[in-house]
Amino acid sequence: MSDPHNAGPDLIVIPARNASTRLPGKPLLKIAGRSLLERVVAIGKAAAAQAGDCQVLVATDDDRIAGHAAELGVAVAMTSPDLDSGTVRAAHAARECASPPARVVNLQGDAPFIPPGVVAGLMQALRRGAGDVATAVFQLDWPRLDRLRAHKREAPFSGTTCIRAADGRALWFSKSIIPAIRDEARLRQQPLSPVWQHLGLYGYTRAALDWFAAAAPGHYEALEGLEQLRFLENGWRIDTIPVEVPPHLLSGIDTPEDLAKAEQAIACNGDPFPG
Repeated sequence: MSDPHNAGPDLIVIPARNASTRLPGKPLLKIAGRSLLERVVAIGKAAAAQAGDCQVLVATDDDRIAGHAAELGVAVAMTSPDLDSGTVRAAHAARECASPPARVVNLQGDAPFIPPGVVAGLMQALRRGAGDVATAVFQLDWPRLDRLRAHKREAPFSGTTCIRAADGRALWFSKSIIPAIRDEARLRQQPLSPVWQHLGLYGYTRAALDWFAAAAPGHYEALEGLEQLRFLENGWRIDTIPVEVPPHLLSGIDTPEDLAKAEQAIACNGDPFPG
């Protein structure tokens, strides 16, 4: 078990695998002239500077990605290709640090549009909060909720929603749109719906992260395909941090079509690269 009193700087880990089934080698693919990894590393570095006392590390199982990370001036941890998730890869990378950190933010390597301030805010929330895990959520207005509903008719397992307690503690996450809304016509007189969407960004205390890496998947985790339910099923506290809706909102880069959508988002909204 980690000792927060003898920990090193906090850590932003960027898991970056080469062997994506639908988009092989995606960390090295370019979006508007910059590799996906370059974009995410820049976000991590900017977030670390904002958070203070924080380092950035790329966790990969591929020498080509490691070489590119070195060119970008970021530290690398080589992890086993047998690790089954970015979260477990982040846990293993954190353990390899000379002075393992007390807190880790897992910045997925296919998330090139997360604002650095959101990443830094998650780290700051872990430092001051009571939660074992922290994650970002945003409240949907009615047009966005309508678009999510339409999207789920074609891709029912794309997009995750969240129910929160009054103090921000997560009560549940689902690939279904929750909560169900009775008397919606009346509620639509207000600008925001009661639905919160999950941004897909996590921060962990080392105790929570190490536990997750060693624990078996939960029943509802397997049904929904949502890692965070492993924590909730076993009594860990997840704090949700409200953020503004990112202007370049994409759930991830998983297909050639996603690459095209990312370039289109940049063309429409400008390039958010923090360089």
